[in-house]
Amino acid sequence: MFPLRSSHLSGIFLAALLAAGAAATAAPVSATVENATTATACAEEDNVSMVLRGEGIRRMRIEALQPAYLDSVGSDTTAPDFSGCNFDGGAHPTDPAHKFKPRRVVLLDDAQWRIVGMTLPSFWRPQQVPVRVGARTDRGFHMLQIFRKEEGKALEALVLYPADGYWRIKPLPQARFGDGVYGSSFLLGPVEQGSRPVVDIASIRIVPKPLAIHLRFVGGGSAVAKVSEISRARTALDVTLSKPTANARPFAVLRSMYVAPDNADVSELRWQESAEAAEQVLPLPDVKTLSATQVRFGRSLPSKHNTSAPDIEFSGFDDKAPR
Repeated sequence: MFPLRSSHLSGIFLAALLAAGAAATAAPVSATVENATTATACAEEDNVSMVLRGEGIRRMRIEALQPAYLDSVGSDTTAPDFSGCNFDGGAHPTDPAHKFKPRRVVLLDDAQWRIVGMTLPSFWRPQQVPVRVGARTDRGFHMLQIFRKEEGKALEALVLYPADGYWRIKPLPQARFGDGVYGSSFLLGPVEQGSRPVVDIASIRIVPKPLAIHLRFVGGGSAVAKVSEISRARTALDVTLSKPTANARPFAVLRSMYVAPDNADVSELRWQESAEAAEQVLPLPDVKTLSATQVRFGRSLPSKHNTSAPDIEFSGFDDKAPR
């Protein structure tokens, strides 16, 4: 074996230095969060829209986390409050009403999971998305509910709405809160803006072991949401996108409700601009646009609406392609 010449060694050393320098100066992958919230007096209306954009993002984590004040709450407040609304719990007055035959189908029921598909008598969109769970196929569900079994009891932790692309997730509830309650929802994928934002899903495939939700989008591309944890502390989804995101189009929208700091499903944002940066916090109305490698949509003050509902956090933005 011949020894390397000094010129070769110098070249290798220089290349190593350049690579190390590039790694040291590379900016962390971040998302831009835009506040598109509108004012409302109705506690049952999603007036909060936090729009997430980014360039080149391929992976992220989405978590539902218990609110920081939960241990101080003795009893939950979950009853709907229509006192400031122009509707009373039925269909929203401005929504179309497409009619369907109601049904409830248990798509999977094993020792760990129960997955249920539900078709409602009326829904605001006509889409009937094909769904596959394991080897079973069906279509036309308005809700896909995922329950985690614990000590023989099935506890709901995730709902996906195939016809408009909305998700709700929550940790397993503490015993004193019964089944617990959802708060904020979110969209994941190429967001379309109409009368309200939606994501058009072409098909859904759920793999039970390990539990993962595979989405194909109508406009192309796909996503996989691996259910990494469902526990008393959190429900966590590790998301991989088939295509890198582009700033021109939102890849997610957090939807929620805000009337006042003590009557809201989200009333503040906590975020970091980089992994090394100090955490920042602002009340929701004061947020305009921010850049974040991690952002938590939540509450510090107990709300009189959905008191135990979780915070929702987006983090782990990564531009690396899946292996």
